[in-house]
This record gives sequence, structure tokens and C-alpha cells, in this order.
Amino acid sequence: MLSRLLLSRLSLTRRLSLFFTLVATSVVLGLGGLFMTAADRHFIELDRSVLQDKRHLIDDILASANSAEDLRWRLSEALNHHHGLFARVTTPTGQTLFQTEGFPEPDRWLLPEHETLLHALTREQHGQRQYRTQQFRAQAQYAPEAPLVITLAMDTIHHRHFLDDLLRTFAVYALAAILVSGLLGWAAVYYGLAPLRAIKAHAAAVTAQRLQACMPVQAVPAEMADLAQTLNQMLERLQDDFRRLSEFASDLAHELRTPISNMLTQTQVTLATPRANAAYRDILASNAEELQRLARMVADMLFLAKTERGVDLPHKERFMAADEAQALLDFYEAVADDKGIRLTVQGNGSIEGDRLMFRRALSNLLSNALRHAPAGSHVRIMVAERPVGTEVSVENTGEDIDPEVLPRLFDRFYRADPARAHPISDGAGLGLAITKAIVEAHGGRASVKSAQGVTCFSLVFPHSGE
Repeated sequence: MLSRLLLSRLSLTRRLSLFFTLVATSVVLGLGGLFMTAADRHFIELDRSVLQDKRHLIDDILASANSAEDLRWRLSEALNHHHGLFARVTTPTGQTLFQTEGFPEPDRWLLPEHETLLHALTREQHGQRQYRTQQFRAQAQYAPEAPLVITLAMDTIHHRHFLDDLLRTFAVYALAAILVSGLLGWAAVYYGLAPLRAIKAHAAAVTAQRLQACMPVQAVPAEMADLAQTLNQMLERLQDDFRRLSEFASDLAHELRTPISNMLTQTQVTLATPRANAAYRDILASNAEELQRLARMVADMLFLAKTERGVDLPHKERFMAADEAQALLDFYEAVADDKGIRLTVQGNGSIEGDRLMFRRALSNLLSNALRHAPAGSHVRIMVAERPVGTEVSVENTGEDIDPEVLPRLFDRFYRADPARAHPISDGAGLGLAITKAIVEAHGGRASVKSAQGVTCFSLVFPHSGE
């Protein structure tokens, strides 16, 4: 647990450098271990070959010896001049017939597991020295009925000196290789992460006044290009949201300033001189109307803020769009009759969503159509099932809308004629924005087209599961 905590506090450069050093250490030590094992096995095979040659030599001498004296003389001539090689010949009763000078008496026999002393290539310990030994039986020509026991021993001190020198050399090399590998690993990681530091520097330079995409996508490796691209896309979204927020704050200040200024001026003028009670009532009634409009504006802004954060439709149900449209036509029938406008509903289709929110969106489009449709014209609500969902359209005749204006009709506080006064019936310029927000909360989309004297607003509500 403590090691994990300490590791988590290390920087990415140090972590990767440490990992690279550990890998290099494992590889170097592993290769060194394999090399030392192979060298030791090589010396074992050399010793085995030498002892086998001496065994064959002794077999030949035994095969040609005429007596014990002759055997001792022949063995002395053949073996006493070999440095580091020792031999002893004993009878089955343990009597020594021949022994080279300095023959080591082992402190213990170092036998491999499951091996017996006879015929095995073994090691024996004599003080601080080790010997490679082999023991076997052979028959002398002069006494074939009594096999002799021959013990051969080879001093391996020169092999040990070589392996010790090799081990020291390897230790120095391994230490140097590990240090160099660690430094090279750190350099590789440090310079490999340079593009990440460049991205960090660019990110640190981002401010509220400087949100444009600035991450170096082309200047970083392919592994970091996706990260840079994602950050640029995030900055673009933030810039767009920040722009919309700034515009919203500016529009909101403009919309609130006018009615508040009007009420303040009117109230100050009224209080400047004494007036009749009826005049005060008229001023208060006018102020009440402005306050009602401000209250509706605030409520609409709160609704937009809620939908932009994403809402779960609280009362989701399946209903028929034509039934809700007909209920709205009954509500607007009196307004339509005053202007001589005919209202109709065509087609039908099911929608899964919030019934009240749907009515509010459609009501905004219907009131907007009635406001701009000429007297004696026809306003139609058309419902149709499409492959992508149920489409609800509100169509009215009248003057074409400027194509440059169409894309901005669903913006908050936008009006085609900003200079005109807007009485209560005109609203605050939030109706279409609310309509769009409601449709998008259902996962759909809103659109508008205007040509040849016909303006049509369309809302598409996707089928369930799309």
C-alpha cells in the first residue's frame, strides 16, 4: 500500500524512467545469469572430457601392466606430471596401490541429487578448493579377478578464477549498462513528453478572452493528436457557449432595462406633482402590466436555462398529436375569429413525451402564426408520421421572411425588427427559443422555411428509442 502511494506521487517522467530502468536491469541481469550458467556448463563439459581421456589412459595401462609394481611405475610416468590432475588406485579391500602426490582428501562429496559416487562426475570440497572427481572400477591384466577402484580428481581453481573475474567484469558492465539505460530512458521519456508539455502551455494560455482552438494538432505525435483535437473541440464548444452566454446577458440587460426605465420614469413623473386617485390607479395598472411581462420573461428564461442543462421529462407519456392540436385550436378560436382566420388540423401521429410541454411549443407556433397571418387567411396544423419520427407543422400565409433572418428566428430575444416597440402581445422574443428547447429536450429538432407567401414551422419528435 505504501509503495503504491509513493508511486502515485511520482511524475509520469519518473515513473516511465523507473520502469524503463527496471526492464533494462531485468534484461541485463537475465542475460548475465544465462551467460554465467552457460560458461559453468561449458567448464563442466571440458572437465568431463579431460577425465574421460585420463580414464581411457588408465584403462590402457591396466590392460598392459604385468604386476602391481609395473602398474605403479606406469601410472607414475603417465600422471605425475599433469598439474592439477590427481589419481588414486585402491584394491577392493581399500589398500592404496597408487596415489599421486597431493591427492586431496575430500571434506565432503558434493554429489548431484539421486547420484551415487561410482561413475558420477562429482565435486568434492577440500578446504577452500573444489575438485571435479570421477570414480570407477577397472580390471588389471595381472589380476582380473579383483577389480580395482580408480578415483580421478581435477583441480577447478583456474575455472573458478576465470568465472570470478568474469562475474566482476559483468557486474561493472551491468552497473554501467543500468545507469546508461536509466539516463537514456529518462531522456527518451522527457523529450517524448515534450508535446504534452506544449499542450499544457497552450492550455495554460487559455482565458475567457482567448478561447479559440490553439492546441498544436499537426506538431504532436499521432498518439497525442487525438488529445489535442479533443481539447480543440472542447475549446470550440466553450467558446460557443461563452459567446451565447455573453449575448444572452447582453440581450437580457437590454430587455430588462427598457421596461424598468419606463416604470421608473413614469413613477417619478407621477410623484413629482399631486394627482387624482384615478391617475394613480392608471399608473399602477400600467406598472402592473410591465411587471407581468417581466415576470413572464423571467419564467421563460428559467425554463430555457433548465432545458439547456438537460432535463428528464417528468411526465412522459404517449399521446396523439392531433388531439392536442385540436384542443389548442379551440382555445385560439376566438382570436382567429376576430381576424377572420380559419384554423384546421390535418393528419395524426403519436408522440411520446410531456403533453404540457408539447402544448406549450405548439401554442408558441400557433400564436406566432396568428400574429403574422393576414386577415381572412388560413392557418393549418399538419401532423404526419415520418421515418425519423412524428412531424408537426404550423403553416400560415403572409409576407416571406428574409432568408438571412431564418437561421436566427429560434435565437433568444431575436426579433426581425429590433427597433419596434413590443407590447404585451408580442412577448419578449423567447417563444421560438422555448419551442426549440422543448423539441430538443425530446431529442427532436425544429426548422422553418418561408417562400412564395407561405411560412411553415416544423417540429420533429423522434419515435421512442431513437
